[in-house]
Amino acid sequence: MRNVMAAFVALFALLVPTLLHAQTGFEAISAEDVADTGDTAWILVSSAFVLMMAMPGLTLFYGGLVRAKGFLAVLVQVGAIASVASVLWIMVGYTLAFGDVAGGWLGSGNAWMLLNLGNVRANTTIPESAFVLFQMCFALITPALMVGAWVDRARFGWVVGFCALWGLIVYAPVAHWVWGGGWLSTKFGTMDFAGGIVVHTTAGISALVVAMLLGKRAGFPKTLMMPHSPSLTMAGAALLWVGWFGFNGGSALAANDDAASAIINTHVAACVAALVWLVIEKFAVGKPTSVGFATGAIAGLATVTPAAGYIAPGASMLFGALATVVCYPMIQIVKKRLEIDDSLDV
Repeated sequence: MRNVMAAFVALFALLVPTLLHAQTGFEAISAEDVADTGDTAWILVSSAFVLMMAMPGLTLFYGGLVRAKGFLAVLVQVGAIASVASVLWIMVGYTLAFGDVAGGWLGSGNAWMLLNLGNVRANTTIPESAFVLFQMCFALITPALMVGAWVDRARFGWVVGFCALWGLIVYAPVAHWVWGGGWLSTKFGTMDFAGGIVVHTTAGISALVVAMLLGKRAGFPKTLMMPHSPSLTMAGAALLWVGWFGFNGGSALAANDDAASAIINTHVAACVAALVWLVIEKFAVGKPTSVGFATGAIAGLATVTPAAGYIAPGASMLFGALATVVCYPMIQIVKKRLEIDDSLDV
């Protein structure tokens, strides 16, 4: 017992200077009026919107799509993934993604544990602490998107461990390459307004690989596995829809015309995608469904994300329509023929 107490005392002694130093950094940010208060307020609100997308938005959307026995498992997994990702983001994820550029592959370790944050994030008018918060919400929702790849097949401990490593090995490096001044943005001019590459492409490809490696559930695809609560799925989709305004609009990193344009394009793409999905369902299966409406809206939201701040509303309508035209046959035909059991159609 004494040895355990001694170990805790020693650990506390080591952490005290770090915690004090971090506290000093945050005080410096608030002491100097160098950030735009309107832009800062918008980013803080957008961060809350993105967190709402994960909890409760994603948990309800996914929870309604699975069978009843998997509902609580989905809720706990999304919550645990978000919690672990948040802690790792503060410890080391942020500095890997947005630390000082050193070679273009990974950020340097200048901001581990959020030490030495700048008063204002470079090329913005917001405190770096607000930028950290906003990007942390992206980092926590991205691995949670993959939950459908292992529903009913993976143990809880494996899920949490995999997502923790994935966030550091996959998400943080790709975020640095595209958003942190890495090689994709500097050498190739890659543009990703709000996460089409960093969030949706990384999660989508990883979910596909995991689903193929784990194999299919017993009975898939012959046994019909219906969503246990379309009502929950619709509620989750509604929260995701609203939260996406912060996801895409906040990526302007300012309360300006770019943010407003991104929100308009986001909403229009979701509307068109949802309506087109209903039309396709009417001709394909005889009647439109609530799950189809929700799925179509999410497809449109995800598809317009990388371009939300760069295009006109007319183009966003095209994005929404194409999202449905591509995603519907992939889910209803290709996935079943290839027998890829992604339970939630990530």
